[in-house]
Amino acid sequence: MIQKIGTALRTQRVAREFGIETLVRLLSEYLPDEQISEVRRAYVFGAEMHAGQSRSSGEPYIYHPLAVARILGEMRLDHVTLIAAILHDVIEDSDVSKEEIAKQFGQEVAQLVDGVSKIEKIEGMSRQDRQAESFRKLLMAMTDDLRVILVKLADRLHNMRTLGAMPLEKKRRIAAETLEIYAPIAQRLGINTLRRELEDLAFANQHPHRYEVFVKAVAERLGDAKALIREIEQKLSRALADEGIGATVVGRQKSYYSIYRKMQAKRLKFLDVMDLLGFRVLVSKLDECYRALGIVHHVMKPVPGLFDDYIANSRGNGYQSLHTTCVGPEGKKIEVQIRTREMHHVAESGIAAHWQYKLGRKENANAAPQARAREWLQMLLESSGSGSNELVENVKVDLFPDEIYVFTPRGEIRRLPRGATPVDFAYTVHSELGDRLVAARVEGHLEPLNTPLKNGQTIEIITSKHARPNAAWLNYVKTAKARMRIRAFLKDQREDEAIRLGRRLLEIALRELGLPANTLNATNVAPVLKSYQLDEVEDLYASIGTGERLAPLVARHFLPEPVAGSKPVTRSSDALALAVEGTEGLLVDYAKCCRPLPGDDIIGYVSTSRGIIIHRLDCEHVQQRKGGPGERIALVWSPKVQGDFMAELKLQAVNRRGLLAGVAGAITEANSSIENVQMPEGASGEDVVEIRFLVTVRDRIHLARVLKRVRRLSAVDKVSRA
Repeated sequence: MIQKIGTALRTQRVAREFGIETLVRLLSEYLPDEQISEVRRAYVFGAEMHAGQSRSSGEPYIYHPLAVARILGEMRLDHVTLIAAILHDVIEDSDVSKEEIAKQFGQEVAQLVDGVSKIEKIEGMSRQDRQAESFRKLLMAMTDDLRVILVKLADRLHNMRTLGAMPLEKKRRIAAETLEIYAPIAQRLGINTLRRELEDLAFANQHPHRYEVFVKAVAERLGDAKALIREIEQKLSRALADEGIGATVVGRQKSYYSIYRKMQAKRLKFLDVMDLLGFRVLVSKLDECYRALGIVHHVMKPVPGLFDDYIANSRGNGYQSLHTTCVGPEGKKIEVQIRTREMHHVAESGIAAHWQYKLGRKENANAAPQARAREWLQMLLESSGSGSNELVENVKVDLFPDEIYVFTPRGEIRRLPRGATPVDFAYTVHSELGDRLVAARVEGHLEPLNTPLKNGQTIEIITSKHARPNAAWLNYVKTAKARMRIRAFLKDQREDEAIRLGRRLLEIALRELGLPANTLNATNVAPVLKSYQLDEVEDLYASIGTGERLAPLVARHFLPEPVAGSKPVTRSSDALALAVEGTEGLLVDYAKCCRPLPGDDIIGYVSTSRGIIIHRLDCEHVQQRKGGPGERIALVWSPKVQGDFMAELKLQAVNRRGLLAGVAGAITEANSSIENVQMPEGASGEDVVEIRFLVTVRDRIHLARVLKRVRRLSAVDKVSRA
């Protein structure tokens, strides 16, 4: 009984705060009556569809979509977005279809509602995969209409405000997802009003005890913060007015999560964080921003090195402001942000400013955040051929809160995430530039391609028409565009190699059956493609090259139908082998168990998706695994084999000072390089140690020269190929 009374009282409170009449009063401040009537009609429809449904807290479910609409109404969004907010859960939670919504409220509303709706549960699909697919669907919908993400962010914000009824583990999971994806998206799109609250709520729910301690610590540290804020506001306002600048000065305590994140990023203790207060100076014109900066620095001493000009170098989401840190009263450090009122509106609303301006204000640069958002989305979705989980990871990696600004040799500014490398820079300038990259000069000096770039550096990219993307770049690139381009190239290269390798394997299999070289003509190929349900002969070659189909079995499809009295076709008695040239790339792999080198007797095994795995003929695995004629491939080294191959050396030596340096020097003198060294743990106390070196050599002759050099060392007792 008490529980029912509590739910009833809570429902009455929610109705007063988030009921339709409260929403209508808010909307009457900026929407015409006919549009408000449409919003009210959407409420009636939504209430009917959600009838009998309730939230975890007990109140009727309809108050959640009304609260979402209230959040968007406070942002002054258009009536189409508000209707979509009220109806955003009806497709998921009732029998209403997208077509029915389009019939009742128009195609525009239906598209928004469908974009926010999660995909239906599919048997065998995990929760993680379903979430990833829903997120991909959301991104796709955003490319058509960015208002989809405004509804989704408002939905997430109200859910975060009402997490109290959830189990602790679920709270933490939702909070982590909010910090990883939704708050950074809000920041990327410039919607800082939502971003700040999302971050603080997620912080409070993910680390509740830590948050409580943090709140108390900030309160104790600031003391009477209101009095201090008023003092600085008045001081700056008077100084600006004396110089004829009509400015609005607003002070605030910084958000708890922004302080916490700063401590984590810079590894600071709480007492080392100085700027807990922030002030905004809003002026009318651009030139007043820089005049106001001089006045602020006259009133309060600036801290050297803590100034950023985001007006000249605006952030990727369109944010513009001057940032400076000064020493205020009582020696407290405070951050001051200076911008025009127009810049402030964009800084707080981001892409939402576009629809606010459609409601009566003039169109201007507020379309810029929307254009940047669409460009970012398009770049992300270019990689949509990959799995949904990979797309989610791409988004997480790409949502960097910190950016750096670097320059091309012509002085053009490029924004990059912190930690970005010359490879990221090259792909940011142009995709072709990244594909042809061979080296980079940073501030005029050649630097490794994995070098993290810093603010203000000038980068020059050196290219070659024969260069190609390197798979190793994936280990350190930071931007989604660079990752996508590199992966796309490797995928295409793998397909090309598979086609070439598959054709060579099929030609060998045909010759072993005694069939002529011209067997692979259009007439003979057509029925074979039909039997495998393939459209192109390249698809057949690729499936052989990747090991999905065995060449000897495919070759038998080319045998002519036996004619009565004719002699059957027999296998050729000649031993036909595939010549390995060392340049086959991704579809030919060298077994790590025996590490074959040119000059070794070799054998190959067909592996599904990996192509051909090459072993030495005397390898233990080959002796144990005979394999059928379709699985084993006869191989020989081509006379024109080239490239570097891995060889493993096993060395026994007297354990003395300088041993490793001596061995490394001998290997280098033999024109080889060391890829890895393995020493047993605790070897420092032993007289004799066994060390393994992984080195690069060209062939068996080169390996013999390396072994000869190492044997000359007096400390070495024995060295051999492992």
